[in-house]
Amino acid sequence: MLTFNYRYRIYPDAAQEQRLIEWMEICRRAYNYALGEIKDWCNSRKCLIDRCSRVHEYIIPAETPFPGEVRQLNNLPKAKKEFPKLKEVPSQVLQQTIKQLHKGWDYFKSRGFGFPRFKKVGQFKSLLFPQFKENPVTNLHVKLPKLGTIPINLHRPIPSGFTVKQVRILCKADKWYASINIQCNVSVPDPKPHGHPIGVDIGLEKFLATSDGVVVKPPKFLKKLQSKLRLLQRRLSRKQKRSKNHEKQRLKVARLHHHIDNIRKDFHFKQAHALCDAGDMVFMEDLDYRVSAKGMLGKQMLDGGFGQFRTITQYVCWKRGKFFGVVDARGTSQECPECKGEVKKDLSVRVHDCPHCGYKTDRDVASGQVIRNRGIELIGTAGLAEKETACAVDLPGVGENQPRQVAQSPELRQAQLPRSRRGVTRKSSK
Repeated sequence: MLTFNYRYRIYPDAAQEQRLIEWMEICRRAYNYALGEIKDWCNSRKCLIDRCSRVHEYIIPAETPFPGEVRQLNNLPKAKKEFPKLKEVPSQVLQQTIKQLHKGWDYFKSRGFGFPRFKKVGQFKSLLFPQFKENPVTNLHVKLPKLGTIPINLHRPIPSGFTVKQVRILCKADKWYASINIQCNVSVPDPKPHGHPIGVDIGLEKFLATSDGVVVKPPKFLKKLQSKLRLLQRRLSRKQKRSKNHEKQRLKVARLHHHIDNIRKDFHFKQAHALCDAGDMVFMEDLDYRVSAKGMLGKQMLDGGFGQFRTITQYVCWKRGKFFGVVDARGTSQECPECKGEVKKDLSVRVHDCPHCGYKTDRDVASGQVIRNRGIELIGTAGLAEKETACAVDLPGVGENQPRQVAQSPELRQAQLPRSRRGVTRKSSK
């Protein structure tokens, strides 16, 4: 089963927008009420059996079962009689709210931490329509129950053979989107290792450096707009909360954050496609960027969005039939890509100069070549590194372009060394 999520911009009128906002508020209260039942049931079981606690009493009878997903879904018809406001929301949308809560509850039980939290006012930002009798999407509109037709910007058509399964309505800042889930009953095999390999090293000084010598400078979207964001946030802090002026200023801050997110994601997609144009296999480091985001350079790490870039690159490689792999990240900057010798250097040293074989190149390019070599060893394609290939196409946003390092034989490497070092190397080799 092949599944895609296409996101489109929609333009509801004032009445439809107001109704969507009211539905989100009703679903938020239903979510909090269902979560409150779970928390009350758990708190009533915290009292020790052989004594009575002053904090937690058995306010719920001991034989009361746990308020599970099926039980709370079956209680929705009774709740609609007590709270007629629930009837305004489509029944399946309300059911998906309860299912969303229990997905978080199951995730909490599997991990052991991350208890679900109550949603504050304005934190419930999406509605899921899980089922349709017929295709709700046309070239100009999307038809939703109890809302009617909403204009949609179908900037890319839905592929033939795919059926619309779900539609999720999202609100980001003051803009509305429809995330359409489409499926096709086909099986697509994962790409196999083939062709030219590329190792990609990601960092703060250079956004990426490939094993072919291509270097891309970091765009720093947040840093460029940080002064404007600081001004808007300062004005927001001086407004009276829950006032109309506070809401207007909050939307201005949200629009700027949304703009930064959009241009960053667009940059990531362009770089991912450029990597696929340059090679057939892409290898990256297996790093947890969430740990780095908590350090001294956390703002710069979050501005780069390295985790999102790796996820987007993996998706683009799969979609275009390119192989994607991750390798061990330990010691990639302390290893020589030619002789695999250890070359220790701190962060201030930006040039890799191997004292063992004399190989000299940019530090990040050398790390990309080490990642490429580890990826080749990981997939076991023997002899692939000895193939000489043409120069790669320049990536967009390239700061400086270096010639591709091609694996060479030891005799050719000796001939290219200076005459003073050539004899020393020969003696050491003997």
